[in-house]
This record gives sequence, structure tokens and C-alpha cells, in this order.
Amino acid sequence: MVRRILAVFEPFVLMLLGTVLLASLLPPVGRAATWFGWAADAGIVLLFFLHGARLSRDAIVQGLRNWRLHLAVFATTFALFPLLGIAVAHLPLLTPTLAGGFLFLTLLPSTVQSSIAFTSIARGNVAAAVCSASFSNLAGIVLTPALVALTMRGMAGGGQAHVSLAQAEGIVLQLLAPFVAGHLMRPLVGAWIARRKALVTTVDRGSILLVVYTAFGAAVADGLWRRVTGGDLAMLLALCAALLAVVLAVTWYAAKALRLPRGDAIVLLFCGSKKSLAAGVPMAGVLFPAAQVGLAILPVMLFHQIQLIACAVIARRLGAAAPADVA
Repeated sequence: MVRRILAVFEPFVLMLLGTVLLASLLPPVGRAATWFGWAADAGIVLLFFLHGARLSRDAIVQGLRNWRLHLAVFATTFALFPLLGIAVAHLPLLTPTLAGGFLFLTLLPSTVQSSIAFTSIARGNVAAAVCSASFSNLAGIVLTPALVALTMRGMAGGGQAHVSLAQAEGIVLQLLAPFVAGHLMRPLVGAWIARRKALVTTVDRGSILLVVYTAFGAAVADGLWRRVTGGDLAMLLALCAALLAVVLAVTWYAAKALRLPRGDAIVLLFCGSKKSLAAGVPMAGVLFPAAQVGLAILPVMLFHQIQLIACAVIARRLGAAAPADVA
């Protein structure tokens, strides 16, 4: 029984849960908090540099061609999700800070690695998934802070966030500048990085775990678990599951309405329904006050785990049901 339960969770989900537990029991304080903060910032800079170096010019060119699919993914990620987030955040279901975190979740770009991986498992259009996920992630560096400024300005209580000039500079320096630098250096380092997928995976997951430990540790030291009840967690889990179910249903039937080929419909299903923990954690660190970051990323972490479990099951079933002539 235990093995079956653990088999549902991929190793990174278990590591994420372990990091939250560690931060709850042994949060970094004093100089240790400062050192972990520096290490987390360095990890995020390196992560976005590697992502920039991996994005090929061919992917950009291909992305411009299948515009109907990419526009559908874009609309789902940056229009449908935010509208649902605004509706939920203004209901009296969560505390203001958690409501702000839930809304922030819906403003994030799509994932890259898991969207591509699930598309491949489901035997969809992998090349289109690479383009859609990459464009969504790149656009999110600019669009997510803009949407935060637009949608969260009038929110009451501790859940509000705003984008100041200093915060915009922080996002540019920590996320956009390393991404652009990595892409410009692709001719020099791209092939070397492509041969070392394990390095990218380690940096990807390691940087997220570092930021989660630092942010959650600071929140725990500030009384996180005294402010979040079991009822709050149950409500967040239910809302995240409902949000994912709605978006999965909308993207699947939207693909049919648009008469997309099976491979492209799978891309819309997986790229359109994802939200990026890798982008959300560092952005939350820049956009929210330090005392609110832990609460702000809690909905993102819960949704991340739910989307991995649900989409893994869906991808396997779609892959098993694929026509024999599908590559």
C-alpha cells in the first residue's frame, strides 16, 4: 500500500515536501538565513541562464508558425487562469494573504519540463510543446508582474502585492537578464549544456528547493503555521484541484472546438493547464514582502503537486489510447 502511494509522487514532489518539513522544524535564522538567501538567488540566476542557453532559434521560428495553438495556450495561461483566480480570490473563502497567493498562482506562466514530458508520454506534438512552454515562460517574466500590478492593487489585507521600480529591476536582473545572456551565449555553451541534462535538472530542482526552504523558513520563523489552519490547507487543496479540473476541461473541449489535430490538442491540454513553480517562487520573492512570501507560494506548491499527479495519470492514458501510427 505504501509503495503504491509513493509511486504516485515523483521524487521531486517528495523532496519538496521534505524541504517544507525541514523548513518547519529547522528554519534558517540570522546569518544562516542570509547565506541561504544568497545561495537561492545565485541558483535562480544560474537556472534562467541555462534555460536561455537551451532555447534554440529553431524553436523560436517554429513557434511563430503554429500561431493558433500558441495563441490558445497563451489565452488559457494569461486570460482564463487569471479570470478564475480573480473570481476565487474575491470570495470569502480564504484569508487575504492566502487569497492573494491563490490569485498569484493563476498569473504565472506555464511550466517547461513537465509540459514537454507529459506531451511526450501522451504521444502529442513535442516540438509544439517546446515552443509553447518556452514562449509562455519567457512572456511570463514580463506579463506576470504586470498582471500582479493590475489585479492585486486593490486587494485588502496582507495579500496585496505591487510592482515598484525596484521590484521590476529585481525581476530584470534576476530572471530576464540571465535568460537573455544565456540565449546570446548559446553558440558557445548550448551544445555543452545539451549534453548535460542532469546538470540542468539538478540546478532546476536544487534552486527551487533552496528558495522554498529560505522562503518557508522565514515564514515559519514569522509564525506561518500559527496563521494557517488545517481548514485553510483543506480549502486550498480543494480550490487548487477544482481550478485544475476546470482548466483541463476547458482546454480539452477548446481543442475540439478549434479542430486541432490530436497532437496539438495534447499540447493545449498540458501546456495550457500548467503553472510554473520554477518561475513563481523567485517572482514571489521579489513581488511580495519577505513576511508574506511563504504564504504566497503555498498555493503554488500545492497546485504544482496536484498538477503533476493528475497530468501523469492523464498522459499515461492518452499515450496508451494513441493510434498505432502515432509516433
